[in-house]
This record gives sequence, C-alpha cells and structure tokens, in this order.
Amino acid sequence: MYVHPDLAEVFATLPKRPENPYADIEATRANFRQLVARMPARDDLTIEHAHLPGPDGDKIDVQLLRPLGTAGALPCVLYIHGGGFSYGEVDGPSPMARDVCAEVGVVVVNVHYRLAPEYPFPAGIEDCYAALCWIAENAAELGIDPDRIAVAGASAGGCLSAALCLLARDRRGPAIRFQCLLIPVLDDREQTESRKKITDCRIITGPGVRHTWDTYLGPARGGTISPYAAPSRATDLSGLPPAYVMTCGLDPLRDEGQDYALRLMRANVPVELKDVPGAWHFFEGFAPHAALTRETTAHWLHALRTASHTW
Repeated sequence: MYVHPDLAEVFATLPKRPENPYADIEATRANFRQLVARMPARDDLTIEHAHLPGPDGDKIDVQLLRPLGTAGALPCVLYIHGGGFSYGEVDGPSPMARDVCAEVGVVVVNVHYRLAPEYPFPAGIEDCYAALCWIAENAAELGIDPDRIAVAGASAGGCLSAALCLLARDRRGPAIRFQCLLIPVLDDREQTESRKKITDCRIITGPGVRHTWDTYLGPARGGTISPYAAPSRATDLSGLPPAYVMTCGLDPLRDEGQDYALRLMRANVPVELKDVPGAWHFFEGFAPHAALTRETTAHWLHALRTASHTW
C-alpha cells in the first residue's frame, strides 16, 4: 500500500478507527470536533449568523462569511460540510469554508443541515435546497451575485453538493454555476474495487462507508434509493454544472468519485479530476501542516476561484 512520503510519519501513528463510528454518535461527534480544531484558523474574514426557514417548519442555521476589504456583490459558494451525514463542523463555520471565503474571494454560506440518525434522508438535502433558494431570493440583501452561485463540500458534503445540483436541475430551481466535489461519497452500493481493497483499520474502509449509508438512509435503506440520496444512481447527468472532483488513492470512495467524474464528462459536462496518490480520506485533518495538504488545498481552491470569477 503506497503512502505518500509527506504523510508516512502521521500514517504510522494513526490509531485504529471504531468498527462502527455511528454506534456512539456523540463520541464520534466530539472526536471530530477535536480533529477539526487542529486545522489552521484564520481571521481575515467576517462572520455573521442567520436562521432561515426550513422545509419542514424547522430553522436552519447558516453562517455568512465575507472576506475583509470587499464591497459590492460577490460570487457565492454554498459550502456543505462533511461528516458522514451525522457529524461535522456544527459548532461554527468549517475551516474549509473559511479557506474558500478568504482564498477564493467569495461570500460563503455555510449551512448546518439536519443530521442523521436523528434526521435521515431526505432532511439534509432538503435543508441544503432551502439554503440555495434562500441565497437566490435574498442575493441583493446578502451582497451576492445571483448569477455566480457555486456549491462545494467534502465527503458527505460532496454527496450533498452533487445531489443538490441534480435537485436544482430537476426542480428548475436556482442556477448553480459550479460544483466542487471533494472526496465525495456518492454510491450506496459496494461494487467498486477501492471499496473492497482499502482495508487498513486506521482509515475509513468499505465497511465504514456501509455504516454511513445505513445511518443516512435509515428506513429508506431497504427500498428504491433516490439519486438525490446517492447521486451515482442518477441515470442522466446532462445539463449539470461544470465540476471539480477530487479523490484520494487510499480512500474507499476513490473509484466512485472517479466514475462519477467520467460519467459527467460523457454527458458533456466540463470536469477537472484530481487524484491524490498515497493519501487517505480527509488526510488534511490528520496532517494539516504537511506540504501535500497545502498543495492539495491550493489546487482545489484555484479551481473554485477560476470558476467563481471567470466562468
């Protein structure tokens, strides 16, 4: 198993992951908060908090991030955090969302969608769609250019970003200019080689991904799975926004991300596909100061910057 030299020392010290991190979801949520807290902070932006009406009468918490020293209408990125649909950066804006705001030069709407297992599919994706509609309807007040709205997210956030593009297309909702899918989980089936071959218990493996889907889908697991839950099940990818897709060589999700990117290409959707050999799922959180982390982050931020300001 090839491990990138920049990550080898960190990889050697990784502890064994729980076989089922959803068995004690509160412990998993606490552990993830500790992991994210290690990522570099930044203060070159402003943060405002807002609450918007949810689809089921609930209130959705969002943070509005704006880079310092900017005025006028800016492009917008709806950032959807990861965390297996069940945890994530729910105490504030994601460090990755902060990077997007400051480095890309956009208003970021960081949405805290409802989480499984308390709220299984479709609660999360419907919250994200509500946030997208809210952005478009209130663009002038928010200082956002409504013609330059992109979505971005990692892992489960990548899934929700891809699903949101499908949902917005099919509902004829607000136009999405670009989708940035980082290490996305896209397929509830277990048919890819990377799902079968990544077995090291220190990192996310195929069985761990299975638990993710069991938790997210809940009662829907035994029935027909919607492409708005698992975007790889969509039969028609035409008319979707241009995409950036990032995968990692030691990620069981690698193949489904690459397969989705290729299917987008065949549907005449512009796609940039980036693979990071020798890196595992969300390696940035475990090695935040590694050169590979900086290079990888700079790569997808550049793609998002190009899309937001020039496409």
